Amino acid sequence: MMAASPLPLRRRLCTALMGAALLGLAGCSQLPRQLPGDTAQALAGHWSGRMALQVQDTQSYGADQNQSFSAAFELQGTPHNGELLLLTPLGSVLARLSWTPDQASLEQGGNSKSSDSLQSLVLELTGTELPIPALFDWLHGQPTSVPGWETDLSRMEQGRLLAQRLDPAPSATLRIVLDQAQK
Repeated sequence: MMAASPLPLRRRLCTALMGAALLGLAGCSQLPRQLPGDTAQALAGHWSGRMALQVQDTQSYGADQNQSFSAAFELQGTPHNGELLLLTPLGSVLARLSWTPDQASLEQGGNSKSSDSLQSLVLELTGTELPIPALFDWLHGQPTSVPGWETDLSRMEQGRLLAQRLDPAPSATLRIVLDQAQK
């Protein structure tokens, strides 16, 4: 009597391992997030990609000091009801900023804070003020003017946005690169 060839056993083992790996990867995917007060208006927009913000502070110690960060992001909703997630390269949530017309909340590093001012929490999160209503317009390709800010929407078809605040100081540069699926 001859022993069965190990090849079919190897094939079955490889198939099982590949199946387990695919199931593991599928388990890493995330379900769509629900917005506070989920409404049709709140679902008006969804963007994801990479965001970089650099703030030039000329007030610190008499020398130019740069404060910058970059992260993956997901933004959804409207200027009135939405959510901004900042994510690590592996998809873990660094910070969650959500807002409704009545309240805003910031979750970061296991701490949470609420405020009736979205701008105060944006300032706490980023170190500078950002024109959130205009940001939604810019992401829709609309060149909304904001005092002190200049925007370059010429590359929005490639999913790239550049906005610079020149006044008031400190100057700030916001760069966004959207995921390819959102061109």
